[in-house]
Amino acid sequence: QVQVVESGGGLVQAGGSLRLSCVASGSRFAINVMGWYRQATGKQRELVADMTSGGITNYADSVKGRFAISRDNAKNSVYLQMNSLKPEGTAVYYCNAVLRGGAYRPGGDYWGQGTQVTVSS
Repeated sequence: QVQVVESGGGLVQAGGSLRLSCVASGSRFAINVMGWYRQATGKQRELVADMTSGGITNYADSVKGRFAISRDNAKNSVYLQMNSLKPEGTAVYYCNAVLRGGAYRPGGDYWGQGTQVTVSS
């Protein structure tokens, strides 16, 4: 089983920056997709950004130009640099790791415990 642990959340003023970090451990294989989701109180969880092991990225429209995802495949780590933060970015941010199934392994979809990001106006 893969364990996913994220960190770096906190309280920041609007316009400020935070950098989130996530490490996936316990996998014998490289993680195919790693990314970040967030869930605000009373709202559905949504994708913020993700990245394949090959470097292909996806971003939510609401964060394009302000957030940047990066990844270290050798360490099974992923990072989210968040700039120009807005109050509507307040949410619990979750790291996600997806391992594609194949002939010699089952697939898996793993989640961290979440880290709180609060942006004050």
